[in-house]
Amino acid sequence: MTQALSTLYIGPLEGLSPPRVAPTPGPDTLPARTLLEPAYLAELIDRFATRYGHGDRRAVASLWSKWHFSALAAHGLAANLLLERDLPLGFHDLHLVQDADGQTSGLELRHAGRPLSELGALSRFTTLLDDHLMPLVEALASASGASPKVFWSNAGNYVEHFTGALAQHPMAGPDVGEPAQALMESRTLADGRRNPLYRPVRYVTPEAPQAPSRIRRLCCIRYLIDELGYCANCPLECRRGAKAAKGKRVATASA
Repeated sequence: MTQALSTLYIGPLEGLSPPRVAPTPGPDTLPARTLLEPAYLAELIDRFATRYGHGDRRAVASLWSKWHFSALAAHGLAANLLLERDLPLGFHDLHLVQDADGQTSGLELRHAGRPLSELGALSRFTTLLDDHLMPLVEALASASGASPKVFWSNAGNYVEHFTGALAQHPMAGPDVGEPAQALMESRTLADGRRNPLYRPVRYVTPEAPQAPSRIRRLCCIRYLIDELGYCANCPLECRRGAKAAKGKRVATASA
């Protein structure tokens, strides 16, 4: 199945490198479970903060999580939706490749995944949700002081993005993204818990030619780092732009 994984990286995934598959971890990798160690995670955030002049710790942790969640969503969803395989993304099975600043730049897997035991929309993503995202979000919130909702919003943003992108994949069948879409449309998980990935983004008809049509449900707080400002899909900036546009219309009507 290692060969099957490598065939995924075409079309919308062409720019990504496939995960490594190695029963014995490489010397340049980090056991993913290390991220749950408070001392290591604090040091990681400090190291990553050098990119941003050691700016607001909450924003730095949020930005780090974007790189990490993007990798998880891209590889995990591709195998899940296109091959119906569950990658070993749990903390005791996964190793990470990091750059000098601590950014997650690649994944190393113990094996190439196993056939999904459950195909239901609310159960087929359990490894990704319960065995990785949930413990890591809590750890990041504790280490940074940011709300867990910030990190869930980041994760949901990439789950939604790659779900849409995979619909354009040459290997995609009809409605390939339907399970992930159904997950994001459900307020609760299979066991009744609140679904933290519920509707992470929304699509609107833009009021101005340059206005975004895809808007995150929650802000990623990157604006707390002065030199970065708002992202292109920020709900705060979109609201501000909408108010400004409305003000212009009122002023024109009054003139």
